[in-house]
Amino acid sequence: MQVQPYLFFDGRCEEAVEFYRKALGAQVDMLMRYSESPEPAPPGMVPPGSENKIMHASFRIGDTTVMASDDPADKPSFKGFSLSLSVSKEAEADRFFNALADGGKVQMPLTKTFWSPRFGMLTDRYGVGWMVSVVA
Repeated sequence: MQVQPYLFFDGRCEEAVEFYRKALGAQVDMLMRYSESPEPAPPGMVPPGSENKIMHASFRIGDTTVMASDDPADKPSFKGFSLSLSVSKEAEADRFFNALADGGKVQMPLTKTFWSPRFGMLTDRYGVGWMVSVVA
């Protein structure tokens, strides 16, 4: 069994996937636009002008698959959870934390804690919460 996050972006999915590719080295496995669907969407499901938005994307960050799309019917609200990024080296934590924080908001700067030599929390420019830590 696996649990994989599925993130919904309001028209910025492609931009977000590219951001994670650059910031975290994410590998894009699939990116399909609404206009590329093998079956037409039910009437009213895709608002006019959204045909080139992302219907489904799948990308890997390390060993984790993250899925995402532009959900035209919903405004994203990434509340009540954070994605936890665990790395083995402090330099990696610094690099990934700083990349994710670019355009976002830091809640807790990277610092030494009793459970990790480096731990920090932030919300990225898309509103997704992240916890970055070095696994000791």
